[in-house]
Amino acid sequence: MAVAGTRDLTVGGITPTLLRFTMPMMLGSLMQQCYNIADTLIVGRCIGSGALAAVGSAYSLMTFLISVLLGLAMGSGTVFSLQFGAGNMSGLRRSIYVSLVLIGCVTAALTVASFALIDPILRLLQVPEEIYGMLRLYLLIIFGGIPFTFLYNFYAALLRAVGDSVTPLWFLGVSVVLNIGLDLLFILGFGMGVDGAALATVAAQGVSALGLTVFVLRRRPELRLRKEDMRLDGDSVKEIASFSSLTCVQQSVMNFGILMVQGLVNTFGTAVMAAFAAAVKIDSFAYMPVQELGNAFSTFVAQNYGARKSGRIRRGVRSALLISVIFSLAVSVLVFVLARPLMLIFVRAEEVEIIRIGVQYLRVEGSFYFGIGILFLLYGYYRAIRMPAMSVVLTVLSLGTRVLLAYMLASVPSVGVTGIWWSIPIGWVLADAVGIAYYFHLRRKNVNLRKQQSRQL
Repeated sequence: MAVAGTRDLTVGGITPTLLRFTMPMMLGSLMQQCYNIADTLIVGRCIGSGALAAVGSAYSLMTFLISVLLGLAMGSGTVFSLQFGAGNMSGLRRSIYVSLVLIGCVTAALTVASFALIDPILRLLQVPEEIYGMLRLYLLIIFGGIPFTFLYNFYAALLRAVGDSVTPLWFLGVSVVLNIGLDLLFILGFGMGVDGAALATVAAQGVSALGLTVFVLRRRPELRLRKEDMRLDGDSVKEIASFSSLTCVQQSVMNFGILMVQGLVNTFGTAVMAAFAAAVKIDSFAYMPVQELGNAFSTFVAQNYGARKSGRIRRGVRSALLISVIFSLAVSVLVFVLARPLMLIFVRAEEVEIIRIGVQYLRVEGSFYFGIGILFLLYGYYRAIRMPAMSVVLTVLSLGTRVLLAYMLASVPSVGVTGIWWSIPIGWVLADAVGIAYYFHLRRKNVNLRKQQSRQL
């Protein structure tokens, strides 16, 4: 029986259950985007295109760094879901302790490395001299918030693993409102530059992270660690390390590819950088709900996999695919039609060239959101059935194709920066084809295995 505040995803109607669990995660994901959206909007409107380009480059870099912690938390969350679905609460608590220790150590190392390597990283990204100082200052402040990122994502993953997708949403909502308020206070009220935007983000992240941590410790006794849980036993360490490291690699590879594309974009000058910065925010905002559907679907599959309900998993695959495709196509139409008005949210009307480039990007990539929607479902599915390595394979295939094509096409004078935009959906669709083909291969293999077993009986 589920504890109060949790949602057992192994019972009930599949589509309603999946939607009720996913909707708070979707809303929370959109709020999460508001952190950087608020910075981008206020910075672009109130400071200028140079500051907008700096914040946009910082976003790509921070997305890569945070992906390490997010991947670790997601991997651990899969283990938590498997154990919760199997009803193994003592194993769940042991995994919580192991995960806290392992990811805490990685967080400390990542924070130190980020401060120590900031200048080599900026040189690798080929940041133009005119925005180098602004970007460096912004990142130095943002790096101080890495521990908050760890705490929030860890406890959010834990709560979602046991079916509670609502509580993280409440804390995130308060944080987003605080972030926007502090942005306005620091930039408009105090006249600060990008450093004010960075301080606002770190302060808001701190509120959500610490608030959620205190909530879990005080209000969820079944998840509170006991003395006997605080040991690094070999099986738990191996399981957590395996899932977390592979999911971390998947997330890191995905965002490292994005970072490499950012480096290529930077070679085209400040106008393209600013357009890319604004368009990527719109882009991320548009497909983030289907990313969260993939994460929710992963929890659904993991709980049912732990409970050995294979038929329910198959029905869930069909339901999640239908939801993802319908939503993605609807958003694609909206983004294609409203590309210019969306760019005007972030860029002044007189910045004609920036708007033109951003609209081109959105109409190329935005037409293929169904591709990334399906890919997120595949990531979540393979992670949940104890095959996280397959998620890594699909990520490498998608991002490898994207980066290779981007550099090849961008070097052709008649194609130029447009080649970067087209390389992204091509990578999505190729990875989808491989992931779907392997899914049906596994199904045929399982059917044949069951037939052999029945004949033997």
